[in-house]
Amino acid sequence: MVIDSYFLLHSYMRLTANKIAGILRDEGYKLTPQRHAILKTIAASPGFLTPESIYEKTYFDHPKIGLVTVYRTLEILSKLNLICQVHTPDGGHGYMMRRPTEHHHHIVCSSCNRTIDFTGCLTADIETRLKDETGFRIKGHLLEFYGVCPGCQSLTDGK
Repeated sequence: MVIDSYFLLHSYMRLTANKIAGILRDEGYKLTPQRHAILKTIAASPGFLTPESIYEKTYFDHPKIGLVTVYRTLEILSKLNLICQVHTPDGGHGYMMRRPTEHHHHIVCSSCNRTIDFTGCLTADIETRLKDETGFRIKGHLLEFYGVCPGCQSLTDGK
């Protein structure tokens, strides 16, 4: 199965841990209890999680899990385009379930890591200018905004 065509046909679907588990099985990957726990942890998060935080959240219920298992699972999920990589304000990387299947960007709360997807890209003019000025053949781009979400604002405003 080609994952991109899967998403084109099923772009209305919201990915869940169980749906991703089914895709992994369809793609020939084993679904171990540890791997399923990682999927559930990522799916339950409203924002991005670092590999270390995924490990910490799954370790309690699955003490035999290793950080290497987390990294290997993230690698598989990334390869299959089932999760998004988010560049964190501190220069690291986090991961979250892919929500919109089309091209999208993120706005990230720098307090709680809540991450909102948004579609609609206004970079076409910039890409054209860069291509003309540099001669590069642009293959893609990454756009992320960082700020403080309304919930965290209300905590700091004393409301």
